[in-house]
Amino acid sequence: MDLYKGESHLKQYLPIIRDKPVYPIIFDANGVVLSMPPIINGEHSKITLNTRNVFIESTATDLHKAKIVLDTLVTMFSVYCDEPFVVESVEVEKPDGSVVTYPELKYRHEVVEVDQINKKIGIKESPERVADLLTRMCLQSEVIDGGKSVRVEIPPTRADIIHECDIIEDVAISHGFNNIVKRIPPTNTIGNQFKLNTLCDLLRQEIAQAGFTEVLTFALCSRDDVSEKLKKPLSSSKAVHISNPKTLEFQVARTTLIPGLLKTVSCNKKMPLPMKLFEISDVVHSDELKDVGARNHRRFCAVNYNKTPGFEVIHGLLDRTMQLLEVPYTEDKTSTRGYYLKAHEDETFFPGRCAQVIANGKPIGIMGVLHPEVVQNFELNLPCAVLELDVEEFL
Repeated sequence: MDLYKGESHLKQYLPIIRDKPVYPIIFDANGVVLSMPPIINGEHSKITLNTRNVFIESTATDLHKAKIVLDTLVTMFSVYCDEPFVVESVEVEKPDGSVVTYPELKYRHEVVEVDQINKKIGIKESPERVADLLTRMCLQSEVIDGGKSVRVEIPPTRADIIHECDIIEDVAISHGFNNIVKRIPPTNTIGNQFKLNTLCDLLRQEIAQAGFTEVLTFALCSRDDVSEKLKKPLSSSKAVHISNPKTLEFQVARTTLIPGLLKTVSCNKKMPLPMKLFEISDVVHSDELKDVGARNHRRFCAVNYNKTPGFEVIHGLLDRTMQLLEVPYTEDKTSTRGYYLKAHEDETFFPGRCAQVIANGKPIGIMGVLHPEVVQNFELNLPCAVLELDVEEFL
């Protein structure tokens, strides 16, 4: 365990048996170690050009997957046996005392209607032609029921065939996707892009023309990214948590686009200043009223990183965005038409340098200069000004 904990290819398998009371070791008849599954095989059992007898064993934490791997390896090796396609089976004794013979090499049969195959692919082939196409895909087939159906034999080498649709897909592959005639579906409706996506695509072009560079960051982040690094408690973030995160970097779904942009700036500190970045993507908030317990929000976020905060740069971008969205500026705080800025206090932003964006009578975003501690938390050393808006409020 100590020897291989630093080995990049093997260390991920160590936890499978590290804490077990005994380790699995395979010996030969002379007591020489052959392998230590699932970690590593021994030098003694290495296959060479002179090897004539091969013992194949499959180790896994999932029995079904182990059977698939074993069947596939055995069938592939059997081509080169002295008697082709003939292998010796092995009896395996289970902990309960029962004995099972492996490999199983099970064959099964499925019946698929020819009309369903033609309908779902969009072709018109005869039953004999469909059977021939499947046979070419290593699925021996024959026509039955007077030409209404085909009976397909699924060998142990095709563990990917799980459902009828997998057989239909093989027909499409064998027929050739490029040979399927394109035609308009017989329906009364015409597909169109979501209004939200159309708006975001138009907005991206205009913001890029304003001198900002678009970035695309990860939808997952760490718990600290949406809480401690932004000087906020995790309980107030409404974050959706991953039940089994693989790394510390991907523990929750992001609730704001700010951490992703600041991480991007941190990774590109050597680039010339000013660094003006933006992103238009979804954030995720927990919501008990939704059947999945969460909802997506489309957000627009921009950051200006320079020797000075550049609050006026972000403010100018806000004005340009509102101009594009045809939302006029208003001095009337009671108006339900237009937008204005309202002084606001937020832990993430510098005191007295933060404002809420009020549009059509309700808050839709926030802008301001980030707090120095937030800047330092993301390993930055220059001030930042940030703007974040909820794009869905403009539909």
